[in-house]
Amino acid sequence: MSARAMLRVGASFLALTIGSIAMLVVAISTLGLARRFYSETIGRWIGWSVLRLSGIRYHVHGATDRSGRQTIYISNHTSTLDVFILIGLALPRTRFFLSGFLRKMPPIGIIGTLIRIFWTVPQEYPEQRRQIFKRADRVLRRTGDSVYLSPEGMRVTNGEIGAFNKGAFHLATSLRAQIVPIYIAIPRDIDPGMGYDAKPGTTDVHFLSPIDASNWRLADLDANRRAVRDLFIRVHASMTRTGQLPADLSVDRAVERPEAILV
Repeated sequence: MSARAMLRVGASFLALTIGSIAMLVVAISTLGLARRFYSETIGRWIGWSVLRLSGIRYHVHGATDRSGRQTIYISNHTSTLDVFILIGLALPRTRFFLSGFLRKMPPIGIIGTLIRIFWTVPQEYPEQRRQIFKRADRVLRRTGDSVYLSPEGMRVTNGEIGAFNKGAFHLATSLRAQIVPIYIAIPRDIDPGMGYDAKPGTTDVHFLSPIDASNWRLADLDANRRAVRDLFIRVHASMTRTGQLPADLSVDRAVERPEAILV
């Protein structure tokens, strides 16, 4: 890593630390009653600052749903940059799923605790993961909060869309919440992937049309998961080839096909 890159990483970590302290001060002074302010306003500043210090600008295409409807936000996940892009979007009343490994970093641990992240464990611990998702279902049902999680469950750096886990689709089905897909386009020549040495450049964030899951059934979970992943594959292929979204952004949901009903 070059000296300039190390300087950018150090400055980004400093911004993250300052943001976490500011968030902690506000949380304590308001007895935790201003979560939306420190999650969305201070969180947006943290995400924006880290990206700008790394030389990254991002353009948002499409609008965040401000209707107040409970939403499961999902996206592709190629990069360390994704988490800062996502908190920079200030998604309304939204919690996040994030790897429990990251809470070992004090600034991220502080921020995550304050904005009430659901900390996850690796796939090798399926029972613990089930309990985490069961708890998340109870909390989200009680609060009406929205949530973001990556269905890929990890950073996928091979230039493809990875396999999708069931968690996001199980939550959408159980809560009858809409799914809003987000496609994050980070040029490969600036994407740090699993690392931190991002190159200066521009990324694009595309909000795709909401997917109504109010009539989804657990019997169709796998089919609906495949249908949404197919959407991401089409979007990724078109963006890679032409830099444009495909004309067809529909989702062939299993719930609309009587023959998909399991008996």
